[in-house]
Amino acid sequence: MDFGLVLQTDPPASRVIDLMKRAEHNGFSHGWTFDSAVLWQEPFVIYSQILAQTERLTVGPMVTNPSTRTPEVTASTFATLNDMFGNRTVCGIGRGDSAMRVAGRKPNTLARISEAIKVIRALGRGDAADLGGGAVVKFPWVRPGARLPVWMAAYGPKALKMTGEEADGFILQLADLYLTEYMVKAVKDAAKAAGRDPDEVTICVAAPAYVTADDSPEALAHARDQCRWFGGMVGNHVADLVSKYGAHSAQVPEELTEYIKSRQGYDYAHHGRSGNPDTEFVPDEIVDRFCLIGPPERHIEKLTALRALGVDQFALYDMHDAQEATIDAYGSQVIPAVNS
Repeated sequence: MDFGLVLQTDPPASRVIDLMKRAEHNGFSHGWTFDSAVLWQEPFVIYSQILAQTERLTVGPMVTNPSTRTPEVTASTFATLNDMFGNRTVCGIGRGDSAMRVAGRKPNTLARISEAIKVIRALGRGDAADLGGGAVVKFPWVRPGARLPVWMAAYGPKALKMTGEEADGFILQLADLYLTEYMVKAVKDAAKAAGRDPDEVTICVAAPAYVTADDSPEALAHARDQCRWFGGMVGNHVADLVSKYGAHSAQVPEELTEYIKSRQGYDYAHHGRSGNPDTEFVPDEIVDRFCLIGPPERHIEKLTALRALGVDQFALYDMHDAQEATIDAYGSQVIPAVNS
């Protein structure tokens, strides 16, 4: 199993770079960041420094969207980084929940994401792409051997189907075993129905992880409070699904929709941060199901179960008060045990 580190690009950028270097030293293969131009600093500028100061780390956004940047601009940025540092990037793409809403716009449609996936991947590897309206373009400077995988974030049935049909990878932002099995199956079934090899779709589960010294009630309570924000972030996507399919629909598992009944509102000023006041509605049970908390053996047990469900990478959200300690614990205890 591969391991990724996920950060927000809060200033100073030097700290983001240092944490990514620390992650590589501890056996992580991927470095991911949020991408929301209003809320955080520009990630692609920081990627250049991360790539320059690491040797093997693959970097990318979790996730970008096709409206904040047009697909040809996104493709050119990735292709430039790959030309400078080797093929060490991956394009995570989605609807643009925070990036679009904070800017007063609606998240992207699946149709727009589909078009963007095709354009970004083609241009990134040096092929021609149709931008619409008869404009077919190609980057003349992309060298042979260039590649740019595009992974899609998804929850709903139509998005899961499209991921299996079109994307190179699937990003699932929760670590619940039941829901992971349900959604991975949906993606792989869609890939198979489209005539693809399901094993060619990389499966990435992303969720907060907090390593505690023991499993005492006090330690677990603190860990839950540090990770509760994640249930609120996922709740934004679930709320969209409920508005579209209803609270009791066969299209969306009850396990995903039940907990947001007490959700009142959401202020993106606290997005992805521990102590988010808009996530008090998230119960302990959801934190335990969606995240990885507790002593190292609990993490190893859950990661082993995720791997058995077909998960290729666990991307660790590290937005809490124990960033270095969590990276180090994974490097010294968790990653070696899982991959032994």
